[in-house]
This record gives sequence, structure tokens and C-alpha cells, in this order.
Amino acid sequence: MKITLNNREEEFQYEYISLSDLITEKNFTFKFLVTKVNGRLIKKEDREKIIVQDGDDVSVIHLISGG
Repeated sequence: MKITLNNREEEFQYEYISLSDLITEKNFTFKFLVTKVNGRLIKKEDREKIIVQDGDDVSVIHLISGG
């Protein structure tokens, strides 16, 4: 499957993958993540239910706080 992840084309051996598993696969370990699939904001508690498929546009953005 080919997807766009953070504006870069990525290829995976899967036909589909949950958003949660994709985050683990790509080793996104930041505590605060904002996730979108095809422009739709996905809540943290819904990431396991959302299935990423061929052609999807996925954004995983980490938030940094500081002063």
C-alpha cells in the first residue's frame, strides 16, 4: 500500500493498517500527537478504530510546549 505520510510518499507491505499501528510502526513516540486522515482530525481514543488504506493522506504532528 502507498500512502502520503506528513507530505511524503510511504510504502508499506500491508493492505491496510490501523492508525494506532501506523504510529507504532513509524516510531512516533511523542506524548502529544495530532493525527489526521484525509483531512479529518482523529481523536486519540479513535486511532485504533481508524483504518489507513492505499492512497490515504495521513498527518501525524507532534506538539511541543515550552516557554
